[in-house]
Amino acid sequence: MTVYFIGAGPGDPELLTLKAQRLIAACPVCLYAGSLVPAEVVAGAPKGARVRDTASMTLDDTHAEIVAAHTRGQDVARVHSGDPSLYGAIAEQIRRLKADGIDYEIIPGVPAYAAAAAALGQELTVPEIAQSIVLTRMSMKSTSMPAGETLENFARTGATLAIHLGIRALREIERQLIPHYGADCPVVVAYRASWPDQVFLRGTLSDIREKVRAEKITRTALILVGPALGGIKDFKDSALYDPEIPHVLRPKLNS
Repeated sequence: MTVYFIGAGPGDPELLTLKAQRLIAACPVCLYAGSLVPAEVVAGAPKGARVRDTASMTLDDTHAEIVAAHTRGQDVARVHSGDPSLYGAIAEQIRRLKADGIDYEIIPGVPAYAAAAAALGQELTVPEIAQSIVLTRMSMKSTSMPAGETLENFARTGATLAIHLGIRALREIERQLIPHYGADCPVVVAYRASWPDQVFLRGTLSDIREKVRAEKITRTALILVGPALGGIKDFKDSALYDPEIPHVLRPKLNS
């Protein structure tokens, strides 16, 4: 048998990959993170499948389910929100699978920042404004951050920041980022991007906290920060399609 770590994407069931859909429909055991993955995503599990919401389960509990499925020779769809490679907590699960000699495979999914950018109708990497995206998070009550991975260090780059688990730490985010980005730096808070009740709040580092408080958003939100979010119109075209800059697939024409 094989355990398939499946990226369910940000919430919209139509953002599942074809491979993810096929595997969910084929596996007789489905374990999904119900606090972040809508039931519609796993509705395609086969009739009679063992489908369990892991929101209230521990690592020992979920691994016991997998070991039992392994004994029965049944494949497992282990469904996570977004993309499993980003804050998916799959590393500790994989460690146990390896120790028990259980095969696994990772199926990528659409990450929340990509869904948010799509809904906003904009690119996050604008030529000569921002060409990097930093995916990070606030520690809060979760696992502590490595010493060098601070918002202040990332802010020095001027890159677009995608901050997870930070909606309750906006005051601290402001404190660390304003000295580098300025109080007027654009911010977008994406609440439940791609879900039917999604909300997007636009503001700046100086006023986004009040806007979030007014909307009573306290969880399941991604914070995007950076000048590329400001709807800049005066920027240089990318060199990708510049006729004066040839490449191997588009040789420069002789004048």
